[in-house]
Amino acid sequence: MTRVCIDAMNIGLAKGSGIATYGRNLIEGLNGAGFESQILYGPGHNYAKRPILNEIALVDPVAAKGKKWRDRRELILTPLGATARPVPISENVVWPVRGGGRPKVQDFWSAPRLFGRADQWWGLTKGFTPVSFQGSGETRVPDIMHWTTVMPLRARGVANLYTIHDLIPLKLPHATLDNKRRFLRIARDIARRADHIAVVSEATRRDVITLLGVPEDRVTNTWQAVSVPPKHLARTEEEVARELEGVFRLPWKGYFLWFGALEPKKNLARVVEAYLAANIDMPLVIVGGRAWLEEDEVQLMHQARQDKKVRKKKLKFFQYLPFSVLVSLIRGARGTLFPSLYEGFGLPVLESMVLGTPVMTSNVSSLPEVAGDAALMVDPYDVHAMTRHILALASDDDLCAELSARGRVQAAKFSPEAYQERLRTMYAKLA
Repeated sequence: MTRVCIDAMNIGLAKGSGIATYGRNLIEGLNGAGFESQILYGPGHNYAKRPILNEIALVDPVAAKGKKWRDRRELILTPLGATARPVPISENVVWPVRGGGRPKVQDFWSAPRLFGRADQWWGLTKGFTPVSFQGSGETRVPDIMHWTTVMPLRARGVANLYTIHDLIPLKLPHATLDNKRRFLRIARDIARRADHIAVVSEATRRDVITLLGVPEDRVTNTWQAVSVPPKHLARTEEEVARELEGVFRLPWKGYFLWFGALEPKKNLARVVEAYLAANIDMPLVIVGGRAWLEEDEVQLMHQARQDKKVRKKKLKFFQYLPFSVLVSLIRGARGTLFPSLYEGFGLPVLESMVLGTPVMTSNVSSLPEVAGDAALMVDPYDVHAMTRHILALASDDDLCAELSARGRVQAAKFSPEAYQERLRTMYAKLA
């Protein structure tokens, strides 16, 4: 059985991220496709003699305070590489549910401060930090190290595969705070060093081939998949409607939904403008974690909420919600509004279609691939067109029913089974 290890740099985040969701879905795909899955953490604590402390370190939000001489010594020794050691997992440590719980992998690895050290070393030398796996007992060294995003790390003695989700820092430089020179240099080093590169859409595949000069046969598009736990899908409409009314005072199919990170590429400011211009009674629910450059995106929303009528009936804002609650909000929404300026994939579109919710999205980047003919498509800069689509969704029950049915059919193209087959095809190239 081929052993595939992924990094836990984003999976370990308390509030998750799009890449964290990708990582967890990748683990499910690996398990379903018959691979042995492993995960590599970079905790803030040194490796300890007591096994339980090593397990605790994987989920401990408190970073250890090291001594300056030890930190300097660690940095000086970085070119010799970091060592990943296996971490036995017991049933004695309770993992945080909000972070997705304990990843469902066969083996856990730990290399203290790995991700921070790698960033620091690259900043000083422009060099990648090598990682060596020190297997023991039943924990065997991986065959493939799958890095889930652009990072200056490489594994020794195994195949290195990197996922490039998008090249937005290069395509829309005004929309991110990334150091563009740093991003480009690391991405180009990956393009040169990687045994293979994974992408999540044909749009990103074209960008990687064109902007990074990677030969076509070294880039594989796996797309993504969404796996909603059966316990969430098994809940009846009546149960979900009762929850929405009790928790949020929202009626079933009586509100619109936007969810994602508050950053310029998500285009929230134009969504709010289009929604207010529609002048409808259905509220707009916004679920968004604070990201970067969000001031312009939320300025209109805050101004509108100063009006008591708008604040009470129209705009409802939540920074973070557990996945189970978000599933209920998606299921109960009249429509999801996601006219992003650019996306590497666009998980909210797929998540909404899986749950039977109509979608309005953009006609650019990867979004037409994901939505197919199952969504209302719009130029993301055309506020008036967005307003017309919002009014259509609000007033036309037949349109909503048709989009819901088409969405479920389109979502089947990105099923877990289809994703697993694409993973098998990609990893076979590295065998």
